[in-house]
Amino acid sequence: MPAFHLDLTACHQHLVRVRLSHTPSRPSLGFALPGWTPGSYLIRDYVRQLEGLTVVQAGQALEPRRLTPSRWQLELPNLEPLEIRYTLHAADLTVRTCHLNGDHGFLALAAVVLELDGERWSPHGLQLSLPPDWQAFVPLPTPDGTIPPEGSAGWLAANFDQLVDTPIEVGPHRAHAFQVAGVPHRWVTWGSDLGGGDPLDRDPLWLTDLEQVCLACCRLMGVEQPAAPHYLFVLHLTDSGYGGLEHDLSTVLQFGRRALVRPGGRRKLLQLAAHEYLHQWNVRRLRPAELTPYRYDRAVVVPTLWFAEGITSYVDQLLPHSAGCCTEAEVLEDLGADLSRYLLSPGRQVQSLRASSEEAWVKLYQTDAYSPNSQISYYLKGAVLALVLDLHLRRAGSGLPQVLRELWASHGAVGRGYREVDLIEAFARQAPDLAERLPRWLASCEDPPLQACLADVGLRLQPTLGPSQDLGCRLEAGATGLTLARVAREGPAVRAGLAVGDEWIALNGVRLRSVDDCMELFRPEAPLTAHQLLFCRDGLVRTTTLLPEPPSVEGWRLEIVPETAEATAPQRRRWLTLETP
Repeated sequence: MPAFHLDLTACHQHLVRVRLSHTPSRPSLGFALPGWTPGSYLIRDYVRQLEGLTVVQAGQALEPRRLTPSRWQLELPNLEPLEIRYTLHAADLTVRTCHLNGDHGFLALAAVVLELDGERWSPHGLQLSLPPDWQAFVPLPTPDGTIPPEGSAGWLAANFDQLVDTPIEVGPHRAHAFQVAGVPHRWVTWGSDLGGGDPLDRDPLWLTDLEQVCLACCRLMGVEQPAAPHYLFVLHLTDSGYGGLEHDLSTVLQFGRRALVRPGGRRKLLQLAAHEYLHQWNVRRLRPAELTPYRYDRAVVVPTLWFAEGITSYVDQLLPHSAGCCTEAEVLEDLGADLSRYLLSPGRQVQSLRASSEEAWVKLYQTDAYSPNSQISYYLKGAVLALVLDLHLRRAGSGLPQVLRELWASHGAVGRGYREVDLIEAFARQAPDLAERLPRWLASCEDPPLQACLADVGLRLQPTLGPSQDLGCRLEAGATGLTLARVAREGPAVRAGLAVGDEWIALNGVRLRSVDDCMELFRPEAPLTAHQLLFCRDGLVRTTTLLPEPPSVEGWRLEIVPETAEATAPQRRRWLTLETP
């Protein structure tokens, strides 16, 4: 059985020392470090942080041959036990990388553990060495099969996949225990002693509300208990971070301290927790066939990420309301903000939802200043499509919860991966016209019928105009002056020959020092006349003529239609609480 020992005592150097003990069964042994972690579709080349790999067998140093940057091959003189040792630099604080310092340690094990050829489905042991007074929070059982207490001397993963799926948080933290339908859960926060405050210290009802959100997830899936036999929440409170990563038995969340104390911050954190918690069904166990099993060394095209993430992003806003933790007005505000972001995304007219899913590996996680013009997030458009599908299904007497429950029974609960055709058939069984409509919505760049579906529940989207004339670009103030941070593919700025990175110096002969200086000349009531712009690009000063356009739509607001408010209130309530018709 492969056994890993991770020494985290060199925390101030950000170094994780790894020792892998193994008794080989064949004279030739290959091993590799994963290139990505499930749930985050980007090749991250974790091997960048690996150094000093050595192999010792019976006191003799062996020389493995490197086949690729992250794969090695070793020819063995015998089958005696051996040790592979290496060190990892851990200084990248995200939910999918490793971070170790004097305050805490967090390990995403895809960046840490080597996969030995032929041992993927074997049990894997895990032990940790920690600084004094630190505890380990690991969502794995101990070798005797019990749920581990903090500070356990060791853990046992059923196979390599479960080991990779195990995030490790260590530090002088304390865990808060609670239950969801009789299933033990733990909550651990890091960063609360650095100025933010643990949600549990400031909010005695936090765990109560979190439990209700977890139960709302169970109701949505039509089950009595969570899919996991035990569950760990890890929260990293940071200066301004946001995100999460799902696992079978746990989730790791990152949230900003300032954001948490702002109005709506508590609700946003509940939504993030709901999103990742629901993933224990949708994505982890109800999984695309292309990810069954995972291929840790390569990118795999997954056309259905819109379902995995878009559906989850849609319902994560409704789940706290379904749990009784926020008001109807608050959930409508949040839905409206997402719909506004979508309608203001020019990339939705260029990239289809299916293409967004298929191109995740090379686009979503590697954006630049021009990305909004050419791509749309499958999280965002997937959530918009999920809303439309839910309301469309409700016209037919069904709803999105029914589709999720059917797919869980036919695929997730039995470990069967789904393909796009399975999803389309599941939706079409509830509303037959979706057999033709849904493929078109996935393959084309047309907007799904938002306004018509919203009207069913007495809602409409109202546009608001921007406070200035439209320049087709966005300016930012920096150390050197005003710089173009974004340029629309169509509009006044691109017609004037401007590009991202251009520094604006003067307008009509007047020096520009702030964004306000510039916008003062483009008030909505000002005449639409040409302006002479002096700008700098690549060290060369240039001039151009900029002709603005009338103010464009700056945002969209979701509001209840007064004329139908009373008649549609019952349908709206059932929809927003995720009740089936």
